Amino acid sequence: MITEKSLSVLMQIQPTIVHFSKMLASVLQLDVEIVDDKLTRIAGTGLFNQHLGHRLTNNSQLLRYVLDTKKEKIVTHSCFDPLCMNCADKDNCKEKAFIGTPIIFQDRCIGVISLVAVTSEQQERIRDNIHDFSDYVQHISNIFVAKLLDEQEGRNASQKVLLSLIEFMDQGVLILDEANHLKFANPHALKILNVPYEKISGKTIAIRPLTYFKSLNRGHLQHIVSWEGESNIIIGQLHVVNGCQMFLMAFHQSHAAIDMNEVRRDENGLMIEHLVGESEPIRQLKHLISRVAPSPSSILVTGESGTGKEVVARAIHKLSNRSEKPFIAINCAAIPEQLLESELFGYVKGAFTGASANGKQGLIQAADKGTLFLDEIGDMPLIVQAKLLRAIESREVQPIGSSRTIPVDIRIVSATNQNLEQFVSEGKFREDLYYRLNVIPIALPPLRERYGDVELLVHHFLNVHTKRLGLVYPGISDEVMAVINAWPWPGNLRELSNLMEYLVNVVPPGEVIDISLLPPNFARHAGQMISGTAAPVQNTGDIHRSEITIPVRSVPAAAADEDPALHGETMLEEMEKQMIREALQRYDNKRQAAEELGIGIATLYRKIKKYELSAG
Repeated sequence: MITEKSLSVLMQIQPTIVHFSKMLASVLQLDVEIVDDKLTRIAGTGLFNQHLGHRLTNNSQLLRYVLDTKKEKIVTHSCFDPLCMNCADKDNCKEKAFIGTPIIFQDRCIGVISLVAVTSEQQERIRDNIHDFSDYVQHISNIFVAKLLDEQEGRNASQKVLLSLIEFMDQGVLILDEANHLKFANPHALKILNVPYEKISGKTIAIRPLTYFKSLNRGHLQHIVSWEGESNIIIGQLHVVNGCQMFLMAFHQSHAAIDMNEVRRDENGLMIEHLVGESEPIRQLKHLISRVAPSPSSILVTGESGTGKEVVARAIHKLSNRSEKPFIAINCAAIPEQLLESELFGYVKGAFTGASANGKQGLIQAADKGTLFLDEIGDMPLIVQAKLLRAIESREVQPIGSSRTIPVDIRIVSATNQNLEQFVSEGKFREDLYYRLNVIPIALPPLRERYGDVELLVHHFLNVHTKRLGLVYPGISDEVMAVINAWPWPGNLRELSNLMEYLVNVVPPGEVIDISLLPPNFARHAGQMISGTAAPVQNTGDIHRSEITIPVRSVPAAAADEDPALHGETMLEEMEKQMIREALQRYDNKRQAAEELGIGIATLYRKIKKYELSAG
């Protein structure tokens, strides 16, 4: 895929051309000049033995004609040929006769071999032997072409080996040239893209990350691969080598659909970093954030624990007019009640016993001109609530022990997973403060209501944790993905992130995450799904749901009767073993067996060894 741009095709075999030009001049007793398609002199004899490697600037009408028409040009009286009539050097030209033969290589004229007569004797020799000389020069041209093919074969030998290896890789691979035209796609890539090679070959392919993460500019990422109106989300790595692009697709892909209208809107400025998802609730959330972010009004973010409330708060800050100013976050539940007031409002020297001799600036003052994020606001003590309300209403703070106030300009974003309205009715939260904070309410959906986002989030967290831990990005089997999709996720995004971090730590490098690697509680749930005893996922909202089926064939009832212990993880392993045994019996070719099973060839061999199956 890498071309040599510094040298023309003929210049790459210049020693051969110089040798033949000297031989040709000696045999025919004529001067010889050979140029490439840029009119650079490659070789020459006699008058043309100077300025090799330099481009001709004049007296080149005949050579240019041959290059443009790809046809032989014969001139027996130079001064009388129409091409010579307008030549500026016509009066000083020493050329009396000319035979120019094109060098055609891969349907392109890459140069010209010219025989030139500079004396009357040479002119007569050309005139008397036109056909013989023409045939002879054509033969030399064919020798040059053959040499070029040999040279190209030698130069491309390693490249052919590489392409052969890529052809049989378990990963999908796309190779694009400098202009983003597809030059190569292996069968796995075509299968993932669901397109035949003839429909995509040579097309302009656009590959860009779905979401831009400054900390994840390398490694596997979700990319949008587009051509002629078609678009797919593909997990992979994009490498640039000598101007060419090589896109290595991950072994297992998320097949979530993508709405390109949403993507285009994101490209126009609504892309929110780290807010991963394409489900309808998340799309609505992104648009709501983009509308309210520029406002200075207070926002109250509500949602279950682990739904990403701080992520949303940071997105609001980033899209606001305060994005260049501080974003100060404080967890009201994590700071002891007696310290929370001093943390928020600060204090002056000698304000209380143990106070710093220099005093301390409060977090509200530190957030001046920026955003103050109050997480777990429901746990704020009532006495601090009263002082916070005064600060919001007066737009000024009074440090502990100080007699003067300090003006502040802050935008407050607060968050809670508690029912503040109930707290208000029970007297645990000030009603007036509640209305001050809840000017713009934003409710985050739990993960179980984000239909279609789980796979995107799985790959996102795999990206995050493999990058952070310096581990190899793993594949993930369809069986595991089915279990993950069916899990109720009471801990939401935090629980999913923790599971992915666990899995990237326990999966062998380069292997696929399968059922056997799941933690015990997930493995038990998988076993219940197989046996049909899994409890249905609780759904408290009007959301889309899909029936989840693990793509495995059922084990015969007799097998379960023989050993009642075959349930949960053991039952799954027995089913997997039987599936592999059946696939090996149907196919002599291991690659075909692995493709039917939906796993890589390396994984198949590992499973054969694990279950002590016959590899024959």
